[in-house]
Order: sequence, then C-alpha cells, then structure tokens
Amino acid sequence: MRIIGGKFKGKKLRPVPGTATRPTSDRAREAIFNIIGFEARDARVLDLYAGTGALGIEALSRGARSAVFIDASRQSLTVLQANLADLALEVPTSVIRWDLTHNLNCLRSMPRAFDLVFMDPPYNRNLIAPTLNHLHSSRSLENGARIVVEHSRQEPVETDLVAFEFADRRRYGKALVSFLNYVV
Repeated sequence: MRIIGGKFKGKKLRPVPGTATRPTSDRAREAIFNIIGFEARDARVLDLYAGTGALGIEALSRGARSAVFIDASRQSLTVLQANLADLALEVPTSVIRWDLTHNLNCLRSMPRAFDLVFMDPPYNRNLIAPTLNHLHSSRSLENGARIVVEHSRQEPVETDLVAFEFADRRRYGKALVSFLNYVV
C-alpha cells in the first residue's frame, strides 16, 4: 500500500496485520481523490474507522491542513501512529481511540469543524447511518462538508438522510464509494 499522490507520493504505508482491517485499495483511493480534486487542499480532515490512516494521510499528502483519525482498534492505531511517524506527520494530526458505534462525543472538545470526512466502517454491520447521525449530533462539520463513505454493495447508503445530501456513488470492485454533502 502506497501513497498515490502529493508530496508523499510513492511512500509505503504499513499494513495492519491480519484480516480484521480491510484497507481501501490503491485504485479506489486514487479514484476518490480524482473525484474530490482540490477539496483536500487546506481541508480539516476527519478519518473515521481509520485503520492504517491511508485516506487521511493521502489527504495530508495532497495539502490538507490537519487530520483527526479515529478508530477503536489498538492494533490499527499503533500502525497508524507508526505511519504518521514515518512521514513526520505528528504535528497536524490527532489520533483518538474511540468506539464510533456509541457516539462521537470525543469531538466535542475540538475547536475546529471538519470539511472533509472519510468513513470506512466494517462492512455489513449497519454502522453507516448511525455514524452519520453521530457526525450530525457532534456538531463538528462545516456546512457543505464532503463525506466519503466506502461500503459494501449489500449495505448501501440511504439517500434520504437528514442533514446529508447524496451526491454520487461509484463502484470499485466489491466496494461502493458514496459521496455526501453536509447541508444544514
């Protein structure tokens, strides 16, 4: 797994050992960033279910201002912190261990609002709608924020969500990527 573009292009990322974490493929990551284009530049990024941090790190490589990574797995967060250290990205980042299934109260003390969010929850566990509701309840999103959700075809993103406007959906192998906008 490598960074696809930006100042860290070609740098390798450490994988999480085992099969519990399913990283976003290089092809899907490249396509996502081709679609969102310059939205990553100067963005305040939130990477939920972060795993290795590949999506948030890709955004930082392409000029994002800062990134907050959240995951519940100690093993994933250890790998993520090593990836950040390998690229000397500790300063504009925060890493939080948090169970996203309950809420996003961990964001309430953050002084900034996010304008680009990546969500890659475990497939087929019905986590998408609750996590989006937690995002809305946390009041941590800028109006117009872009949310990118990777999910399985068996668990599509609802298109009639409160505070989220469905913008696009693409298929990459077995994965779907849905693009939403936050509108309040």
